[in-house]
Amino acid sequence: MDDDYTHIMPLAEPDLNEPVLVYALEGWIDAGLGASTAMNTLLNSIPTELLATFDTEYFIDQRARRPLARIVDGVTTELTWPEIQLRYGRDGDGADILFLIGPEPDFHWSDFVETVTDAATMYGVRLCVGLGAFPAPTPHTRPIRVIATAPEASANLLPLMGTVSGELEVPAGISSALELGFAEVDTDVVTLWARVPHYVASMPYPQAAAALIEGLARIGGLTLDSSELRASADEARQRVDELVMNNPDHATMVESLEEAADESEGTSLGDDLPSGDELAAELERFLRGETT
Repeated sequence: MDDDYTHIMPLAEPDLNEPVLVYALEGWIDAGLGASTAMNTLLNSIPTELLATFDTEYFIDQRARRPLARIVDGVTTELTWPEIQLRYGRDGDGADILFLIGPEPDFHWSDFVETVTDAATMYGVRLCVGLGAFPAPTPHTRPIRVIATAPEASANLLPLMGTVSGELEVPAGISSALELGFAEVDTDVVTLWARVPHYVASMPYPQAAAALIEGLARIGGLTLDSSELRASADEARQRVDELVMNNPDHATMVESLEEAADESEGTSLGDDLPSGDELAAELERFLRGETT
């Protein structure tokens, strides 16, 4: 490591072959816990080792993200601090994957982006993929669709997933800063976003996580398993069906969303997606805690 890596502490030097870097940092919008569930599922199914940690004293507000104290019979034994980690593992066919996990930085985003992009360059990363999920006007009775965002340099990846058409301005998470940072170092990057029905966005929705993992496998050329999530998704679908059937207003809303989805069937993916204004409105409602 040279002076460019002031804020990262490498703990291993594995022999990596053009890995894919996957990231889903906690703290920004994650409707239905889609991104966090997808990342946890990947980490539970793929054996990983710790590659590096980041300087959390520099990046994390420890009053906003307090450490966890362990107390045994009144004796304080240890503190577990929030930590941003870079881990590595392999998919089902032996392809190398890096995982960037932990809380979204509170401070020094530019330095964080530079540290991550420098590390990605050093480890020979061929593609970076962010995971996210947002509330959208779509029915739970239809498959989750995943769309993508990317900087201009990686726009060739967008047709593989689809996009939101038109212009959109929303508060940014660190994933947007990472997209632009990777573009500056000529590394392909794309963020996958699961469109979660807005009326279930505040509850765990495994369909979104499964769709993100399948999208990651497709765009990254990886062998990943989402079967366990699909089983959970069937149970979640049944619970939502019951809730909807017990509320006439909800049933009417779902029928309207189904009609809109069916009318757009056979058109391009973009035609079935919300406009920029509609998406911005849904995001604002979600962030205010008004999604029900």
